[in-house]
Amino acid sequence: MAKVVFFEEKCKGCYLCVTACPNKIIKVAEDRMNAKGFRPVEVTDQEKCIGCAMCATICPDCVIEVFR
Repeated sequence: MAKVVFFEEKCKGCYLCVTACPNKIIKVAEDRMNAKGFRPVEVTDQEKCIGCAMCATICPDCVIEVFR
C-alpha cells in the first residue's frame, strides 16, 4: 500500500498537489497553519492513495514524499 508524507513546515501553500492528485484525496488543512503562516495540505484517505507520486512530482519545494 502506498503512503504519502507531507513535510508541513516546508509547505508554502501553492496547492498544486491538490489539483494533481487523480483520486482527489489531498486537501487544504482548514484547522491549522504552519510556522510560515500557510495552511498545509493533508491526505483525507490514505487507503485510496495509489502511489502515483503526481503530487510529489508537481511540488516545487519537495515537500512531499511517496512510499510504495
